[in-house]
Amino acid sequence: MAALHRLSLLLDGLPLAVKFAPCQSRCCAVNSRALYSTVSNPEEKTFEKILIANRGEIACRVMKTCRKMGIQTVAVHSDVDSSAVHVKMADEAVCVGPAPTNKSYLNMDAIMDAIRRTGAQAVHPGYGFLSENKEFAKRLAAEGVTFIGPDTHAIQAMGDKIESKLIAKAAKVNTIPGFDGVVKTAEDAVKIAQQIGYPVMIKASAGGGGKGMRIAWNDEETREGFRFSSQEAASSFGDDRLLIEKYIDNPRHIEIQVLADKHGNALWLNERECSIQRRNQKVVEEAPSTFLDPDTRRAMGEQAVQLAKAVKYSSAGTVEFLVDSKKNFYFLEMNTRLQVEHPITECITGLDLVEQMIRVAKGYQLQHAQKDIPINGWAIESRVYAEDPYKSFGLPSIGRLSQYHEPLDLSDVRVDSGIEEGSDISIYYDPMISKLVTYGATRAEALARMEDALDNYVIRGVTHNIPLLREIITHPRFVSGDISTNFLPEVYPDGFKGHQLDAGERRELLASAAALYITSQLRSQKILGNLRVSLAHVECSCWQLCVELGDGHHDVDITKAGNTYTVEVDGEKVEVSGQWNLASPLLPLTINGTEKMLQCLSREASGLIVLQYMGTLFKVRVLSKRASELNSYMPEKVAEDTSSILRSPMPGTVVAVSVKPGDTVAEGQEICVIEAMKMQNSLTAVRQAKVKCVHCKPGETVGEGDLLVELE
Repeated sequence: MAALHRLSLLLDGLPLAVKFAPCQSRCCAVNSRALYSTVSNPEEKTFEKILIANRGEIACRVMKTCRKMGIQTVAVHSDVDSSAVHVKMADEAVCVGPAPTNKSYLNMDAIMDAIRRTGAQAVHPGYGFLSENKEFAKRLAAEGVTFIGPDTHAIQAMGDKIESKLIAKAAKVNTIPGFDGVVKTAEDAVKIAQQIGYPVMIKASAGGGGKGMRIAWNDEETREGFRFSSQEAASSFGDDRLLIEKYIDNPRHIEIQVLADKHGNALWLNERECSIQRRNQKVVEEAPSTFLDPDTRRAMGEQAVQLAKAVKYSSAGTVEFLVDSKKNFYFLEMNTRLQVEHPITECITGLDLVEQMIRVAKGYQLQHAQKDIPINGWAIESRVYAEDPYKSFGLPSIGRLSQYHEPLDLSDVRVDSGIEEGSDISIYYDPMISKLVTYGATRAEALARMEDALDNYVIRGVTHNIPLLREIITHPRFVSGDISTNFLPEVYPDGFKGHQLDAGERRELLASAAALYITSQLRSQKILGNLRVSLAHVECSCWQLCVELGDGHHDVDITKAGNTYTVEVDGEKVEVSGQWNLASPLLPLTINGTEKMLQCLSREASGLIVLQYMGTLFKVRVLSKRASELNSYMPEKVAEDTSSILRSPMPGTVVAVSVKPGDTVAEGQEICVIEAMKMQNSLTAVRQAKVKCVHCKPGETVGEGDLLVELE
């Protein structure tokens, strides 16, 4: 931890204020090339000290620009975040409460107190939490503290989806057909949906980030969507108001970054393609979009600026559009804050958006005209999450990062993160690990670098979504640009199953596992280069093995010459060579003359080797012929009958239990609701049965795999 310079503990029970020396963390690190640049004029005075009212990677991201601009930073944190990277990186840190967000990062009283005690002149809210809270902005203004964002009028106008749609119409911005009022009851929702025509989108009026959103294709789904959306909206935003609009089937989600100052100047900084989503939350983004032509780009940009000027917007903001197959575009919402995916805009324009927000907040005019905004190259962003992609494309995972290494040795890679080896991914906060960004002169270059970066990204201790990310960016439909917001359910209609090996890839994987096994066996026979047992020894150079992958058994012949193995699998020869550093999780190999990066997660004495290959984890068992014969006599573990029990698919909190012992449930009937990361998930019965026992109750915290309900 950074050296402690000053410790101020107030005896009246107020939060702890700590001042640190600058942390040398590599969060928000960029290698080899500046993917954006800070162009501050040293004579242009802004603020001496800024408090960042956020946590994790976005807090670190803001601090990095502040440091370049010579601005001191204050971090706020919950008690469980006291050792977090953003706390170490700041010049000062203040604890604002316990872990739950409503008692810490959403605790305005505690944050206002931290501002007073540290003397911060301005607050950057990041995204999420209080970033679009007009009451917070008002309280700052009342204390003479600058909010690094738009004024309260713009926050209120654009934060309410109903009001924002009316303003957009008045500003001659294309809007989606729908109901502009507040939907009060489930039956009102059904009537409105019938008038608009199915399918419809039910969404939180004060929402964002995919929370409080449901698609309904019939009356029953509308009633269910109304219930869940209102509950999620109340939980996430403290506002359960909903609206309903026409759902545009098979759309693209394309957004325009805008930047405006307090002097009436506004720019559009090109677009970001954000169509790859799951549960209305973005997964992979890119800039620019493969779909837009210059005329459509200009029309969308000009309408975005019209809307910004209509609400006298100042700061960085994003106008989101849905675009149909004929390039008709419709206003979706305006986010009055920095977006998660802002790095890809920085990559192709060279602008530091955080710097621009700070300058605008201080009252300076924009430094650029519209003609000065380029599209220079291509950038891709993958959101790396602690999630299990095999469960609904990503249900949260929690745990401690036992091993963590970002792929910053590669060229043109940027990683915005707020974690390090040993960090905890907890149930209380968003499970994002980092934003992985790659840049190239062309889209093909950026994609190739993303593939390499994902293969070189080492994450241990939590389940992560790299398998899904790698499959997305290498899928032929994505590579060709044939995408929409329906991409994931269309490409994986039965759910994500990981990379499906073809015959050649299977042989490569089996050969690599066999070679790694022999390397490990040979290494275990020696210590400091000498045999462990000083007996006459004849060096063996060929072996016969049995390699198992899934239900398949393969007889393998393998020979060794130097660091190269020749492995015969299913009658085909595969050459595998490498440095074979068994201490490293990365396993760079040359397979049949092509360089490949594998990762070895574990090697067990039983011959089980877990390899990450093509982004997906594969369990391969390598045995000698004799051991394989004996292994066939071992009893197999009987799989648990899951039709009679309901286990939690994720860590979370039980929101509701809809059954009690003795009840009879039908197939598909709701049994309970689990909330994880502010998203509510309905768990249903897989068959008709009588409820035997209920092991949970509302308000309880449950872990992944915990038993919830037993059926007879």
